[in-house]
Amino acid sequence: MYAETARALLQAMGKECTARGVFLQPEMLSAALALRAAIKTAAPAADDEEEAECRREKKPLPISFGQRAWPLLDALERTAKAGPEASILWEATSDF
Repeated sequence: MYAETARALLQAMGKECTARGVFLQPEMLSAALALRAAIKTAAPAADDEEEAECRREKKPLPISFGQRAWPLLDALERTAKAGPEASILWEATSDF
């Protein structure tokens, strides 16, 4: 995951953008709810004109915030059901 994407996702959930971090089971569902709210308010990846241009030029469509957030959202919701000892960890080479 790119640092810019990770920063946007973590900030949407109120987490610090540190090189190492963790989601503990008690905070996962509230983080997932915050991420869902951020997805609803995020700007679309492309407006109609940009989308039409991409299709005309056979370029890939831009990836939306929701598309980028989905794997983390899914991981949060699934792992939250795994029990009280469940956690999700991340580690990067530096803060982002």
